[in-house]
Amino acid sequence: MGLTGLVPLLVVVWLIIGVVAAGQRHYFDNAPTNCATTGTIAVTIIAGPLNYFGVNPKIADCHVNVPQPSP
Repeated sequence: MGLTGLVPLLVVVWLIIGVVAAGQRHYFDNAPTNCATTGTIAVTIIAGPLNYFGVNPKIADCHVNVPQPSP
């Protein structure tokens, strides 16, 4: 299997652990209503196993600039 097969496997396992952590925090119970909620879910998944070592990433506020049509 070698290193080239091990690294992608570790990344997938890391992300699956992050999804499980987000599920245990009930982040998937309600649909994301804003970018802060979506961002919190994303960083929780990316943090993976670190969630079980006390890391609790949250996105407090975010602003998305929506382009306006020209007049």
